[in-house]
Amino acid sequence: MAEHEEKKHEESFIEKIAEKIHGHDSSSSDSDEDKPSESSIKAKIFRLFGREKPVHHVFGGGKPADIFLWRNKKVSAGALGVATVIWVLFELLEYHLLTLVCHLLILALALLFLWSNASHFINKSAPHIPEVQIPKEPVSEFALALRFEINRSFSVLRDIASGRDLKKFLSVIAGLWVLSIVGSWCNFLTLFYIVFVLLHTVPVLYEKYEDKVDPIAEKAMHEIKKQYVVFDAKVLSKIPRGPLKEKKKD
Repeated sequence: MAEHEEKKHEESFIEKIAEKIHGHDSSSSDSDEDKPSESSIKAKIFRLFGREKPVHHVFGGGKPADIFLWRNKKVSAGALGVATVIWVLFELLEYHLLTLVCHLLILALALLFLWSNASHFINKSAPHIPEVQIPKEPVSEFALALRFEINRSFSVLRDIASGRDLKKFLSVIAGLWVLSIVGSWCNFLTLFYIVFVLLHTVPVLYEKYEDKVDPIAEKAMHEIKKQYVVFDAKVLSKIPRGPLKEKKKD
């Protein structure tokens, strides 16, 4: 009898401990559920241009994104170096494209000619000159992609010119005006080189310091929206518009 009572006492004691542990786990799980998840917190963070994906996905997530974000430092440095050499040749040294192509062809033909004739005197085989052909598929894909982008640009310009969105219309006009001013300061090659350098520096710096840049951009966007409301109230709302057609009554 005494042993039986001791077993009952031990079982009741173990049950009490299990109930306490279960209650602690349930309370901790309830507290965890009350806490906002990390995904909801991240969703509330302001991101520049309203993006919801990483910078790498914004640039397409392919090889161009890897180059712009310096995923492969050798390729990115090589692309930037080639662009710098081209800009120095055509802008600083004032080299012309046709002159450069002719000089390169003269140098290549002269080297191959000398190598082919010198091989007979030094008892070596003549150099194998590979046959160069432009493949059809990459050129067709590039032409189709370019055609698609041009048609989409025309469609966007048509929608803007239709006057459906006044804000977008004014933004495009302001952007083209700024671009025309920048174009008067430098030629197309210099402008292209500046854009190329910015694409290789700004995105990677933004990706590294986005947590510091986004709050500043959020304040700037709020200020721009505030100024736009004032401009809309004082200027845009006073622009006369044509009378709206009354809807036909049934």
